[in-house]
Amino acid sequence: MPVSPLRRLGLALAVVSCAGLARAERWPGAAWPVAEVAPSPAIAALQAYAFPARDEASRSGVRSDALLVIRDGQVVYERYAGPTRADTPHLTWSVSKSLLAAILGVAYGEGRFQLEAPVARYYPAFAAHPQVKVGHLLNWASGLAWQEDYEYAPLKSSVVAMLYTRGRADMAGFAAAHAADAAPGTRFRYSSGDSNVLAAALQGMVGAAAYPDYPWTALFEPLGIRSAVWETDAAGTFVGSSYSYMTARDLARIGLLMQRDGRWGERQLLPRAWVAFNRTPFANYRGQAAQPGEAVPGGHWWLNAELPGAPRPWADAPADTFAALGHWGQALYVLPGAKLVVVRYADDRDGSYRHNQLLKLVLAAFAEQLQP
Repeated sequence: MPVSPLRRLGLALAVVSCAGLARAERWPGAAWPVAEVAPSPAIAALQAYAFPARDEASRSGVRSDALLVIRDGQVVYERYAGPTRADTPHLTWSVSKSLLAAILGVAYGEGRFQLEAPVARYYPAFAAHPQVKVGHLLNWASGLAWQEDYEYAPLKSSVVAMLYTRGRADMAGFAAAHAADAAPGTRFRYSSGDSNVLAAALQGMVGAAAYPDYPWTALFEPLGIRSAVWETDAAGTFVGSSYSYMTARDLARIGLLMQRDGRWGERQLLPRAWVAFNRTPFANYRGQAAQPGEAVPGGHWWLNAELPGAPRPWADAPADTFAALGHWGQALYVLPGAKLVVVRYADDRDGSYRHNQLLKLVLAAFAEQLQP
């Protein structure tokens, strides 16, 4: 059917309008746009929670090293403590797992692997577990008999052995040597071993020549991240579970990418379907205790999802909130509906920090800025 001149004009105006909206989005270049908000009682309350006076003798209580809030692509709040500064690449601990998921998302978009493919196709050392698929590892559902205990149970801990003692030379190989005690995909069990097997499988996906630079060429450089450091073990495998470092502002770039469904400017860097997978609760999650938080596991991200018969984990945060979480209080929170990204670096040791409390205070502090 022919299109009338008025219809053509309407379509053209719609295209121009959409282009204008896209241009109006704020994106960081070499630096972030800054629009810090005026002091307020709500901001004072946020600061009092996040940055209380430190007890250096006992190292107890909430101990933030950095807090950065991005609203709609602009820095609206930023503060640092201790030796951490804006240019300090901070250890992210298990936030690394979600960064690894983002890197895998680029590889997924390039057609380098399938979620339903056996892990052993990309990492032959995993041949003893032929039924474990890539998607199982991303849900921490390999079924391996793994113990994710930290300081308080070091003798039984698989992760302590992997990172510091008999497994540290080849961390993925150490994880692969664990026996199975559940069928793949039937049980959630948080596992740094699953993450390091994924990091080894990435080499099989992209090739040995591309692998050492792949996190940078695939993700960090397109986002303008310049501070990233990622340690490898003696086998040359990235320690995908634990050992990435970057500044708070650079980590916030990952958050903005995820807030905008994998798009960076005009480039769809991560497929929308990949981000949707990251944000989908693991189907067989039954509320088992999770590390390092109480949130619901997704595809190597943590979700504030409401499951049948269970309350929302972070009651004062929107249900669409999701996060990358790490040991001792590291966190990257993404609140898509509120157009917020929050980075927190920390040195918490006593378990007193609460995700919900910080998010509640952030939302209260920036409520005025959340108005349309």
